[in-house]
Amino acid sequence: MDQPTLCLDIGSGTQDVLYFFPGEELDNCPKFVLPSPALQVAGKIEKLSRQKKNIHLYGHNMGGGFARVLKRHLQQGGKASITSEAAFALSDSKDRVLGMDLEIRENSPAGHVPVYLSDFDPGFWQGYLAQTGLEYPELILASVQDHGFHPQGSNRLGRFEIWKKFLLQSGGFLHELIFDQPPAEMTRLISLKQCTGTGLVCDTGAAALLGALFDPEVEMLALKRGICVVNVGNSHVIAFLVHENRVLGIYEHHTGLLSGKKLWAQLDSLKKGILTSEQVFDDQGHGCLILEESAAKDFGPTFVLGPRRRILSEFDVRFICPGGDVMLAGCFGLLKGAFLRYNK
Repeated sequence: MDQPTLCLDIGSGTQDVLYFFPGEELDNCPKFVLPSPALQVAGKIEKLSRQKKNIHLYGHNMGGGFARVLKRHLQQGGKASITSEAAFALSDSKDRVLGMDLEIRENSPAGHVPVYLSDFDPGFWQGYLAQTGLEYPELILASVQDHGFHPQGSNRLGRFEIWKKFLLQSGGFLHELIFDQPPAEMTRLISLKQCTGTGLVCDTGAAALLGALFDPEVEMLALKRGICVVNVGNSHVIAFLVHENRVLGIYEHHTGLLSGKKLWAQLDSLKKGILTSEQVFDDQGHGCLILEESAAKDFGPTFVLGPRRRILSEFDVRFICPGGDVMLAGCFGLLKGAFLRYNK
């Protein structure tokens, strides 16, 4: 890429940001680790709740990490309304939103204070970058975790359907992990792209994998033989079996339900092709899928990243630090994904 690029990997707790200058050493590119948009919204709701204010939520589908604070506001007697579009940040089901004692209104009721919902707010970034002396870029790359759209079904199953589609319909090719226009079921990514107005978007799990492959040694080994890449996030663990330029297997679970020993055992079964999606789902995870052509590979080398990676520290793994900053692995993954997409 030959132009300044803003890369944002937006998680539940933080948004990790790289302002990439082409031709510049990565160590000299500005980097930021900021509270996630969901946490910022939660802070606004909490402040208004303490002031005994009623709230009107409007804007876009986004991460729902503010829901707990909103529920507490309602339980304490506060009132809140939400637009039909913003309501998707809480649930795909209108009935579930109404069940929270929220009123769905397209316009703010009298006496309600408006709170804007969005994973990406252009006004915020224009102001923030101006304060740091950086121009607002023409190209933006961004990632969020997308559970898909399934108003009547399970979030866990619905999210894994996205991974199944990637493997079975898109062939698991790496460039298919990042989108100029996301698929219709990836509603949060669609909202994100509408807000950025430019560039590419992808899931945070995909950004983590691509971040691992940003490391030249990891990428070179993946071209030679099968490897396993594991991202141990604050909320989710996701693992990919990779060979050459394809993903041949995917596993996703919830970090809080896994010890290091349990995770390692499931990863071992995944590599051997004997772990079933039903086993993972019954264990309160999302699922797993391994393509038949992976059977001849052992995927022995295991590369681990993510904020809770140390739960695997006693096992035969290698911790990696793509681009020299493990917090920005997803941002480097976005750069890697953009290169693959634009040069496919």
